[in-house]
Amino acid sequence: MASRARVRAPELIGRGGWLNTGGNDLTLADLRGRIVILDFWTFCCVNCLHVLDELRELEEKHRDTVVIVGVHSPKFVHEAEHQAVVDAVERYEVHHPVLDDPELATWKQYAVRAWPTLVVIDPEGYVVAQHAGEGHAHALETLVARLEADHAAKGTLRRGDGPYVPPEPVPTELRFPGKALRLPGGTFLVSDTTRHQLVELAADGESVVRRIGAGERGLHDGPSERARFSEPQGLAPLPDGTVAVADTVNHALRRFDPATGEVTTLAGTGRQWWQGSRAEGSAREVDLSSPWDLAWFAGRLWIAMAGVHQLWTYDPEAGTVRAAAGTTNEGLVDGPAEQAWFAQPSGLAAAGDRLWVADSETSAVRYVERDPQGAADGFVVRTAVGTGLFDFGHRDGAADQALLQHPLGVTALPDGSVAISDTYNHALRRYDPATGEVSTLATDLREPSGAVLADGDIVVVESARHRLTRLRLPEEAVRVESVAHRTQRAATDIAPGTLRLDVVFQAPDGQKLDTRYGPSTRLLISSSPPELLAGGDGAGTDLSRELVLAAGVTEGVLHVSAMAASCDDDPSNEYPACHMHQQDWGVPVRVTEGGATRLPLVLAGMDG
Repeated sequence: MASRARVRAPELIGRGGWLNTGGNDLTLADLRGRIVILDFWTFCCVNCLHVLDELRELEEKHRDTVVIVGVHSPKFVHEAEHQAVVDAVERYEVHHPVLDDPELATWKQYAVRAWPTLVVIDPEGYVVAQHAGEGHAHALETLVARLEADHAAKGTLRRGDGPYVPPEPVPTELRFPGKALRLPGGTFLVSDTTRHQLVELAADGESVVRRIGAGERGLHDGPSERARFSEPQGLAPLPDGTVAVADTVNHALRRFDPATGEVTTLAGTGRQWWQGSRAEGSAREVDLSSPWDLAWFAGRLWIAMAGVHQLWTYDPEAGTVRAAAGTTNEGLVDGPAEQAWFAQPSGLAAAGDRLWVADSETSAVRYVERDPQGAADGFVVRTAVGTGLFDFGHRDGAADQALLQHPLGVTALPDGSVAISDTYNHALRRYDPATGEVSTLATDLREPSGAVLADGDIVVVESARHRLTRLRLPEEAVRVESVAHRTQRAATDIAPGTLRLDVVFQAPDGQKLDTRYGPSTRLLISSSPPELLAGGDGAGTDLSRELVLAAGVTEGVLHVSAMAASCDDDPSNEYPACHMHQQDWGVPVRVTEGGATRLPLVLAGMDG
């Protein structure tokens, strides 16, 4: 991809310091002669986790010429805690240097607007490309190969070992467990996520009975000792006595038979679902995207499909899967299931006629129930707690005022209320539908990600303490001082009247936009509050659009979702390889005289 200007890369700065470098600070001068890829990420973001996986092959193939540097840029307050970043780097097996930038200093220097964003710096220290979102692995591979050739010829490429220094391993029985399930015999089955295993613990919640899985990342069926998972999360019992497993990074559903120890695959191909792929069909032939939790509800296995902000279902009798709720747009919108918006649903719990959902990125608890005005098989989505993508905190009281912070789990309680694993608040919360109140049951739980009932107690998965913790369900709530937050990104000043929004996309070298079957680009725009835009919202195929700002509304968030498909530019190839590029932006804006009249968002390339 040709660069439009010689832009010197700003220095890398972050108050949290460096991880995975053996205690050494890095500068761009230290990396001169290498191709540097900056990965701006935050560990709450499933799209960022997808990019980490996309980069693994590139990182291994070009380890002597390419240095990937993660720049951790937090969205939530908890993500600005240094130890939380240390935990996330281990949890997600980040094998490159990471700069902890809690104040977004480097983010601002590079004018980044979205998680994830990749910036490529050439061996002479100049920015040559920027990519937002997922699906850029092929473009990066092509660009890296060209930069290697160009700078080897110029004598400016330096080969050798990179600055990555792995941390010392810590021995524990579990390592960042995700979810837990109580088996009929009273033992606990736990997804030992970072070790790519399931672990059965005795009734005490501590003693290991057996491990399921070889403990290495992979997608292999077979007996317990040979099967492989990749960061498994959710667990749910099936009617036949087996257990369904959300094998998150494999984009698959697996089945574990406790009686035989055998692991098989129920659904998914091992490939990640992309826009335009089938959203229903034979379970082993349809791609999935980061399934995070599971629950049996209304005669089906429901899947929290975090990677595409939807809920899907699996029908074991028919052997099929289908999208059941959500449009793939990220946000908080209630209504008929097919029109609702979710934001990284990560926890499910069925209770009677409701399916409770922990909608993590909106810090919300939602639920699905039969649509009384809809078709017999129709469902509707409603919100119990939460307001949107950018408001979070720890506040008890009336549900319409209460605040959570990135909850990952929900557990139905015997009295009809719901326990909430309020992950980034390190707390167990409770929502009571009868009173409409939210309270706090327990604090000082390190990143709780799920919970399960056991003999009148509740057993919490303390993910960042690597253990299960048994608690008595208290009769009275814990008093907690209320704290409210908003995402700390600075607002972009824009002028009143008309704003031109340009999504910048340049196809990778050797590719072109795929127009064989119609437009290959899509742009969807909305706003919070909706009154911010008087015109220009909605869907279209042009990546540029004139937006009309309403008079009297002085601030808000522009929600922009863009997609572009590019294919190999080779007329002789009847079946060219094609690649999807997509990203969602939430851009805080402030309307003020003298503000910008153009808002560029880089999907791939450089803004000229």
